[in-house]
Amino acid sequence: MRMPAAPVRQPPAAERVYAHVKQAVLDRRYEGGTLLTEGELADAVGVSRTPVREALLKLEMEGLLRLYPKKGALVLAVSAQEIADVVETRLLVEEFAVRRAVPAPPRLIRRLAELLDEHRKCAESGDLAEVAATDRRFHAEIVRHAGNEILSRLYDQLRDRQLRMGVAVMHSHPDRVAKNIAEHAELLDAIRAGDAERAAACVRRHLGRVRVLVRGEQG
Repeated sequence: MRMPAAPVRQPPAAERVYAHVKQAVLDRRYEGGTLLTEGELADAVGVSRTPVREALLKLEMEGLLRLYPKKGALVLAVSAQEIADVVETRLLVEEFAVRRAVPAPPRLIRRLAELLDEHRKCAESGDLAEVAATDRRFHAEIVRHAGNEILSRLYDQLRDRQLRMGVAVMHSHPDRVAKNIAEHAELLDAIRAGDAERAAACVRRHLGRVRVLVRGEQG
């Protein structure tokens, strides 16, 4: 006799609220300046208000929201200063990492080629949240292959900020999607050729253009 399948356990209520709100903030379904109420979120996720408060407190600690007692939680906009700070940190990490990753093993080159192909497909579909996620995975793969665990963990801590900023920049400058793909292809060619100096220059140019957009200039 076949036993009935065990019911699939859902994550705790607070975790479900946390995941729902965080993803909506990162992909800009909840844009900066949006005021979220406990009641609306409880209804959206199908939970009571108590786990909603717990989730919002955690998101406030991560710098995505600001809580206002008896009013709700305000989604914080991405500031130009925050983007500039992240770009500066990325430049320090990624230029070092790409030099360490060259000469690159065949598995890294194959993986970067796969991610570049995924990036193109996401761009064709118009899913900016997934475009930003694939963009980040491309760069993170290079950092991971630098062989410095502490550096990799530091880079991973920038993940959510990078995703949110990436979507924000692409909404404001839709032409950056195609330019990012072209710049990634140029970087991959330099890595494939074993040219660490050219690869580092590609990283500087690529991130420098993001910095220019933040300043409101033409990229």
